Amino acid sequence: MRIMVAGDIHGSEYYCKKLCQMFESSKAQILLLLGDILYHGPRNPLPRGYDPQGVCRLLNPLSDRIICVQGNCDSEVDGMVLDFPLLAQCAYITDSQRIFFATHGHVFNSQNLPPLQKGCVLLHAHTHVPAFVFKDDHIYINPGSVSLPKQDTPNSFAVIDGDSVVHYDIDGNTFMQNKLPRL
Repeated sequence: MRIMVAGDIHGSEYYCKKLCQMFESSKAQILLLLGDILYHGPRNPLPRGYDPQGVCRLLNPLSDRIICVQGNCDSEVDGMVLDFPLLAQCAYITDSQRIFFATHGHVFNSQNLPPLQKGCVLLHAHTHVPAFVFKDDHIYINPGSVSLPKQDTPNSFAVIDGDSVVHYDIDGNTFMQNKLPRL
């Protein structure tokens, strides 16, 4: 199963449009959104092309292929304008090889782990910094931020395909590649 993982769109129609174009060209079956979809939050600047309604117009047609978890900037009212569930704190996704625990990262993260089985993959955004880290008996992956990257990292997302994890900038250029170990 090919999964595109993205987080922290923060209401940017400009970057969401690029993400949707990359999703279509990636041939991923699922777009896993790790929260902070529509609102930029009080600690963040307005991202380029800030238009939460435009983000809705882009994402809603993909609702049957989206799995989404709630970020710290997402609220109940956001769920009223999106055609996919938004308010779950976490989601489990499995393939034939492993379990993925998806969350935004403001509660459970690489420093405050949820209960994870050995070999489980923790997916979270929130820091706006891409990562692929082996930690104890699990793997931590952060796709970075679609619209508000930090620490001089690019606007980014990741694609998981079998054992391959590739981080791309928003224009589709690879900047990090890793392999998931077989269990």
